[in-house]
Amino acid sequence: MEVEIVHSRQDGIGVTIDCPKVDKTVERLKTHIEQFDSRIKGNCNGEICFVDIKDIYYFDTVDNRTFLYTENQCVEVAFRLYELEEMLTEKDFIRISKSQIVNIQRMKSLMPQMNRTLLITMNNEERLCISRRYVKSMKDKLGL
Repeated sequence: MEVEIVHSRQDGIGVTIDCPKVDKTVERLKTHIEQFDSRIKGNCNGEICFVDIKDIYYFDTVDNRTFLYTENQCVEVAFRLYELEEMLTEKDFIRISKSQIVNIQRMKSLMPQMNRTLLITMNNEERLCISRRYVKSMKDKLGL
């Protein structure tokens, strides 16, 4: 892969990906570039805070409240899970159950279970379960 930086007189930054064909690798590269400086606003102990999307491990809904989890932080967000799913569908996030969306870039491993679900081990050793309903979409997203 060749990377080239070209200086121009335009305002802002634009990125062009020159490739022979658009495949999953190119799509993932595009996603990483797009989420480079993306953040989500949340509530951290009564204060408004901003969390970089790339730092998020997963989202979870409990008692009609939605939380995002990073390596060492839990932040309440004002979005519903379906809204987050729509916002993050082109990024490396995927729904794994009725109440969770996970960042596939923060997954360490997947292990099939006897009941046809998958067990995810995250980079921080936390474990999440992909319900049977979402196993196929996860396999498709990962190219398995």
